[in-house]
Amino acid sequence: MVKTLIKNGTVVNSTGTATADVLIDGERIAAVLAPGSTLLGFDIERNVDTVIDAAGKYVIPGGIDAHTHMQMPFGGTEASDTFETGTRAAAWGGTTSIVDFVVQYAGENVLDQYHLWQEKARGECAIDYGFHQILSDVQDSSLVAMDELVNEGVSSFKLFMAYKGVFLSDDGQIVKAMQKAASNGSMIMMHAENGSVIDLLVQQAVAAGNTTPYYHGLTRPWQAEEEATHRAIMLANLTGAPLYVVHVSAKQAVEQIAVARDRGQNVFGETCPQYLYLSLEDQLGAHSEEWGDFEGAKWVCSTPLRSKAEGHQHHMWQSLRTNDIQMVSTDHCPFCMKGQKDMGLTDFSKIPNGIGSVEHRMDLLYQGVVDKQISLERWVEVTSTTPARMFGMYGTKGVIQPGADGDVVVYDPKGHTSIGMPEAGLDKTHHMNLDYSAYEGFEIDGHVDTVLSRGKVVIDDNAYLGAKGDGKYIKRGLSQYLI
Repeated sequence: MVKTLIKNGTVVNSTGTATADVLIDGERIAAVLAPGSTLLGFDIERNVDTVIDAAGKYVIPGGIDAHTHMQMPFGGTEASDTFETGTRAAAWGGTTSIVDFVVQYAGENVLDQYHLWQEKARGECAIDYGFHQILSDVQDSSLVAMDELVNEGVSSFKLFMAYKGVFLSDDGQIVKAMQKAASNGSMIMMHAENGSVIDLLVQQAVAAGNTTPYYHGLTRPWQAEEEATHRAIMLANLTGAPLYVVHVSAKQAVEQIAVARDRGQNVFGETCPQYLYLSLEDQLGAHSEEWGDFEGAKWVCSTPLRSKAEGHQHHMWQSLRTNDIQMVSTDHCPFCMKGQKDMGLTDFSKIPNGIGSVEHRMDLLYQGVVDKQISLERWVEVTSTTPARMFGMYGTKGVIQPGADGDVVVYDPKGHTSIGMPEAGLDKTHHMNLDYSAYEGFEIDGHVDTVLSRGKVVIDDNAYLGAKGDGKYIKRGLSQYLI
């Protein structure tokens, strides 16, 4: 087996930092030692195949993006990143594991869909991957499938309070799924928006001729998110199920989560980079020479970008500091402007919802460290350690310690990363299968230098050294984050 020594780096775990050498033997971390240690009884550097000098750099556990949608069918098209292209882009950005979503539409068999997604991903992924399961119509067969899927390593199930006729589950169906989750220990994930209210507001806006992307934000108001978040919390309280609210964007929804957590309820929330950095005014309301007012379509996602004037972005950073929000995923669901987003050129409600971020999450959150929004340890916690604990992977993933997978990122705090399309500048990074960058022009005061996935170097010196099929399926356990 290949042995790799990462020497002289500052190892950063969620619990603290230390100058240490990391020895990887095959696919796993064998030891974390003081520099120059002879504890193993021999000169380590002379007995390894590869030495990586991380002097002046951080050595962190590989990022875990627990919310992605590769090749997801939606709105008459499909997310532009395949499992191959999306996981390769993730590796470029220091993410070494994803948890993607198996999609089940009404009338489809849950287990058939799970096996279909396994076929889509098998042999294609550049990094390790696991699955959540989307449930749309919760039938008796769905409840049986939930038990079977937990045994398959799928221990989390997502439901929707929006998208009538596509994903929407009524409250009774949600309660059935939550009852099953309470009995088998799985996690319920919730897209918390009041779909009926949103559908009405969308119809009224289009009828009034308000069809630009800006109105996507106005017709999905924070009240619809807060109400649905509160309702989901109460249904979880009734059933005893753990609840994880996805892509939280409104500060009022965070407040509902915080109140429930203060009561001792197992309620958790994630936010995404777009809700930390982007806004209704600057992005959904954007204008360009090429696209006019349709420029904002680049940032149409749900939940939507919120108003900067209302302070949602500031509150999201604060919530990460106080642990009212526990982690940051991307909801990576990219659609190209040409041939996909432009399906809604004359009607914002027909724009496929989604933003591509899987490559940039680690960098964007590190910039939060530089800007003193979060600590260095909290960066690791919200991007790697908590995702691992939340979704039953910790110990193998999410930490630099003996026995863990050799998923390691060497990050240079003195480096620099320019985000954007390569044609806009040769030094710009963008490897997603997407014809624009949602973060065009962002400058990051740090750089992903080297990425190892289960001990194999897949990124080094601005070169991709991995291959499709490097990634393995992660058979997850139950959540390790419950109180």
